[in-house]
Amino acid sequence: MNVELILKVAGVGFLVTVVYQVLSKSGRDEQAMLASVAGIIIVLLMIVGELGGLLDTVKNVFGI
Repeated sequence: MNVELILKVAGVGFLVTVVYQVLSKSGRDEQAMLASVAGIIIVLLMIVGELGGLLDTVKNVFGI
């Protein structure tokens, strides 16, 4: 696994946490929830890209 990917996921998590707290304290709970869902989707998209690379490596190793 790439350390760069871990740092990106942690950075997105930190940013989403800050945005969620600011929006929640200002009474915009719906936007705060949308921000957290958007953060989850962004992280999932980053992981899906890495998962594709893993599957390609497995195919090459086994000659599929």
